Amino acid sequence: MKNPVLLLGGSGVVGSRVARTLRRLQPELPIVIAARNAEKAAAVAAKIGGPTTAATVDLSREDLGLDAGAAFSAIVALLKDPWLSSLKYAQAQQTPYVSFASFAFEIGPEIAHYVQRPQSAPIVVLGHVFGGVGTLAALHLASENFKKVESVALAGVVDADDQGGPASQADFERLTQECPSALIRRDGLWRWVEGQDAVREVVDVTGAPRRGQALPLLDVVSLAAALDANSLRVDLAGRERTGGQDPSTELIVEIAGEGPDGAPARRRYELVDADVYANLSAHGAALATERLLGLAGGQAPAPGLYHPESLLEPGYVMRRLQELGVSVRRA
Repeated sequence: MKNPVLLLGGSGVVGSRVARTLRRLQPELPIVIAARNAEKAAAVAAKIGGPTTAATVDLSREDLGLDAGAAFSAIVALLKDPWLSSLKYAQAQQTPYVSFASFAFEIGPEIAHYVQRPQSAPIVVLGHVFGGVGTLAALHLASENFKKVESVALAGVVDADDQGGPASQADFERLTQECPSALIRRDGLWRWVEGQDAVREVVDVTGAPRRGQALPLLDVVSLAAALDANSLRVDLAGRERTGGQDPSTELIVEIAGEGPDGAPARRRYELVDADVYANLSAHGAALATERLLGLAGGQAPAPGLYHPESLLEPGYVMRRLQELGVSVRRA
């Protein structure tokens, strides 16, 4: 493959980890770390090693500020692009595109661009918890342990001081200021909830109760379409670190329904990664990018609109996550 993958926001907390995971998955894959700050992008590129270079970009420009002859095998937007310049650029170049930073209330403009040019490029909408890892884990665990699924509750548990970089902080501000409501499914009905309806108790892997806050992420629509479950939600909870404790990220997957024998069943699974939350998100984004390029799991997908579960085989993702250091256990 001669053309590199362009990581927009590749010098950030998530972006640098996406580059690191991609380099581990595909040692010979050319990567371009693209950011506004040239020095920071170059420093990350040097650290990633291999065929990795740096570029400066300006998302307010239709050409992104890139050279006229630039060509890429995929464009991965790891930060919010308010102009959608990167998506329009990808469509014009017929280049596969990953949208990582759009929440459930923000995807309308992206879908409209796809509708206008459905044959231009494959577009992956990846505004899911931990880069699609939550949805794919739930689908794998449900297929192995349930005949019918009635409800799925996903919860991320992160360190309270794990604020990420500027892009992550901007995402949090959009969540709290622009859309105070969260999208859930309850008893078969879609609801935008806030206040106490958006809060639930989440028990972390140590057994400690935490305050979970529902988020408007795309896992609920992905899982509803795939499983037809009546109740779905995804929450995020914070926990305080004590002493010299290392950072850690938890994904709690709780599923209820009918077991293989038809009897009522309820299961809880815990995925734990010994790093900040950006690392687990980066794994999800990197695996989606690898699949989009046709480097794993089959040929590169045709132009279309995709969610992670329509591209990636859940069992494969679970195996790869464990190879990348994520522990998985049934509680």
